[in-house]
Amino acid sequence: MNDLFADQTRGDAQPLAARLRPLSLDDYVGQSHLIAPGKPLRQVVERGQLHSMILWGPPGTGKTTLALILAGAVDAEFITLSAVLSGVKDIRAAVEQAKARLGQGRRTVLFVDEVHRFNKAQQDAFLPHVEDGTVIFIGATTENPSFELNNALLSRARVYRLRSLERQDLSGLLDRALRQPDLSAMVLEADARDLLLDYADGDARRLLNMLEVAMDLADGDQPRVDRPLMQEVLRDAVRRFDKGGDLFYDQISALHKSVRGSDPDAALYWFARMLDGGCDPLYVARRVVRMASEDIGNADPRALTLALNAWEVQERLGSPEGELTIAQAIVFLAVAPKSNAVYDAYNTARRFVAEHPSNEVPLHLRNAPTKLMKAEGYGAEYHYAHDYPDAFVDGENYFPPTLRDTRFYEPVERGLEIRIAEKLRQLRRRNRDSQWQRYGDEQ
Repeated sequence: MNDLFADQTRGDAQPLAARLRPLSLDDYVGQSHLIAPGKPLRQVVERGQLHSMILWGPPGTGKTTLALILAGAVDAEFITLSAVLSGVKDIRAAVEQAKARLGQGRRTVLFVDEVHRFNKAQQDAFLPHVEDGTVIFIGATTENPSFELNNALLSRARVYRLRSLERQDLSGLLDRALRQPDLSAMVLEADARDLLLDYADGDARRLLNMLEVAMDLADGDQPRVDRPLMQEVLRDAVRRFDKGGDLFYDQISALHKSVRGSDPDAALYWFARMLDGGCDPLYVARRVVRMASEDIGNADPRALTLALNAWEVQERLGSPEGELTIAQAIVFLAVAPKSNAVYDAYNTARRFVAEHPSNEVPLHLRNAPTKLMKAEGYGAEYHYAHDYPDAFVDGENYFPPTLRDTRFYEPVERGLEIRIAEKLRQLRRRNRDSQWQRYGDEQ
């Protein structure tokens, strides 16, 4: 078995994360759902039958390391490309190398880091060589493959989801790091250790890089890292947050669902998480406006006003006043009565219009600015609502005749919509009880 620290020839000049790169699955940290006994990638190693795959997961979860271990387990050559720096020419060169090695009886793993950054044409360039077995393709991505990769490539590669490392995994990795010769004399105080594990945020590379910085800042023959020193190291560190990526949409989704679920504490947590990761508060403010209309609606129309005010304060004053007003709006929305009645009604009306013929506007609802239009009957028999009790014309129809009595909006029995629902019931009852019907009972 290869030991985690077996390859000491790599030298201390390498970053700590590179020096601690495991050489076997037994030393690999995390991802037990993939590498534990009986799990898919453990079986790959045991059987020596490696297939093309996509490793999908957050930064620092060991995608490159896992690919290296898998290639070594089947004694395959390992070629790596970066989608940021490489193009079709580099792909072709890598394939030619793989063909030459295949002729010598050795297979090649072609590892593509950040494969989601390749465009469709570049992704297509892999297909024939994956199909004919010239290369075993392993792509690494932090983005959802369903959105970022071609279906043709996905059909030829199995997707494995890697998870952020658990705290106990990071703690074990930290212990291993502190046993390294150049770190063994360092004293990492308990509260500094806890702070480091918190800020690592499930990312092994992040953990080791910050530990290395702390080691460089500590002085003396027996350097000591306490909480103030670690706070200095972490002062400018931000948590994982990728605008436009999965983490971004996952967190805004969690915020929206917390508001909808009337949990102000969870909503504030996700808001703080997004700010901590560097999210633009104005983006959150815009989404809060959406929440006010979609999930509170007319159950409490003040929600929309408060959300718009928070957006305006953020634009005018910036931080920290703006973030506080957004937090105020988030809490108000979370505890407000909920109604998606307008949201549902709007979507239903749009579907209805898309699925039905275009009906003409009834003559009595048309304006008649000219004599010809009046002669044609435009505006005839229109009843001006304000001339009637309660500004309501019993029996009047504002739909095309064939759509009379169509319903889209049905208020819920919460908040202000309780009163709205009661008023609509009264008005509809008056229509039914009306002694005259403009278009006749058959309508």
